Order: sequence, then structure tokens, then C-alpha cells
Amino acid sequence: MTSAEVLVDAFTRIREVVHGAVADLDADQLAFRLDAEANSIAWLVWHLTRVQDDHVSDVAGTEQVWTAQDWLGRFGLPFPQDDIGYGHDPDEVADVRVDSAELLTGYHDAVYEQTVEYVRNLTDADLAEVVDTAWRPPVTLGVRLVSVVADDLQHAGQAAFIQGVLQRRS
Repeated sequence: MTSAEVLVDAFTRIREVVHGAVADLDADQLAFRLDAEANSIAWLVWHLTRVQDDHVSDVAGTEQVWTAQDWLGRFGLPFPQDDIGYGHDPDEVADVRVDSAELLTGYHDAVYEQTVEYVRNLTDADLAEVVDTAWRPPVTLGVRLVSVVADDLQHAGQAAFIQGVLQRRS
């Protein structure tokens, strides 16, 4: 298995967890928060997808799916177009409401497709290239992509946990 194949597998697993975490949930369930400070499933899935879209499009040199396919307009959120959710306060988390799980999975699937199209052709030499010199040590493409995978899996797992709480309550 190549490094590129490992990355495709990782992003595919994220997609599977995302789909499972939102399956059969209505708008109120997607917006449910364990307490006033907690994130909702809708916010978690939107955020992890925005991070993947932002970070992968940056290193790939492509336009974000968020704007290229007008997911920005479809979601209609009260945030600037470049907002990815980092640092959101509880009120901003509450602002992420969607009518259906299909909106979340539609955006996630579109980002997934752009992501795997990019990563499936990467070589080990590509992964060693420095993509961000603002950090010490500088960040390579491989490190950036693993960081996205780690962040996405963490948030997808949180969304799946909340879905489990909702299922136990019903």
C-alpha cells in the first residue's frame, strides 16, 4: 500500500463516520447540544468538513468546494465565507443549523471527492515538501494532511458519540 493509498483510506474512513453520525437525524437532533457550551453534530460535521476543504484546497492550489460549488449559499450561515469554525463561541455554534443530514453529507461528499482526487496522486517526495514555514519545524505536506485526518476523525467521533446519546434517549 502506498502513502497515497493510506491517505485515501483515512479520508474514506472519515467519510464513513460522518455518514454514520448523521444518519436518520432530523434538524433538531443535528442541532442538539449536551449542554449550552457543547458542540452540536451539525456544527462538528460542518466544521470538520470546512477544515478539510480549507486545508486541502490550500495545499492543492484549488478553490474551496465551499465557494466553488456554492455550499456557502446552500448553508446560508451568518459567517464570513472563509470561516471554518475555529474559535467559535457557543452562540456561533448554535448558529450552525441545517434542515437535513443530506446538506451535511452532500457538502462532505463533495469535499471528500476533491480531497481524494488530490491525494491519490501524491508521491512520497510530494509528502516531504514543506507547505508552511510559519511553524518550527516547518510543516510538510504529509504532516499537514495527517493533521487534517486527526482533526477530522476527532470531530467525527465526537459527532458519533452525540448521536449515540440521542439514540439512548429515544
